[in-house]
Amino acid sequence: MGNTGKISGREKFTGGFIIMAINLKAKETLIQVGEQKGNYRYVLGTDLYSKLTESKVIQEAALRSGVSRGVMQACWDAAGNVIMAWATEGHSVAIPGLGTMRFGVRAKSVSNVAEVASSLITSRRVIFTPNVEIKNELQRTAIQITCYDRNGKLVKKVTSGDKGDVEDPDKEPNGSEGDNKGDAGSNGDNKGDTGSEGDNKGDTGSEGDNKGDTGSEGDGDYELK
Repeated sequence: MGNTGKISGREKFTGGFIIMAINLKAKETLIQVGEQKGNYRYVLGTDLYSKLTESKVIQEAALRSGVSRGVMQACWDAAGNVIMAWATEGHSVAIPGLGTMRFGVRAKSVSNVAEVASSLITSRRVIFTPNVEIKNELQRTAIQITCYDRNGKLVKKVTSGDKGDVEDPDKEPNGSEGDNKGDAGSNGDNKGDTGSEGDNKGDTGSEGDNKGDTGSEGDGDYELK
């Protein structure tokens, strides 16, 4: 992305360069479900700087590109309409500069073809696959973790030492590819009825994206072990 000369609260200077960082917080939390119920565990969650509105993104894009805000808004709307129309026709659609998007489902599997019906579908999905540039940028981005105890007191800060592995949204957590994985192990869009639904389960095995073993939903609530 271009540089407007502005530095957000999530950037810092190091040796003359601007270093971006993903900020996480690890809070000592009372676990409500699962094997660790009743115990306090440090749970990781993303500490978002802010939520940028569509209006703000369009304004910034217009500024960086040199076109008027009205032109940028028209392009934004047209691209959105094209992506939505083609995705609903079953296409995997490129999102310029970001990756691809497609629709999919999660569904149960059955052994008898006579039982195949739309009632097997448990949820519909929007599947985004980032391009190589986005993945590389994420892999290079540092992670900083701030730890708080149960009373909200700062305990320590941790700088990332992970391998920087980036999850592939086209693969299930067990390493198999496809959107529908049935209980026979075949490829497809959804897990079968042997595995519960949801991306990135926590220790409870409950459904949802990135649930931790607290049982609460959220972006990236995992135990810090």
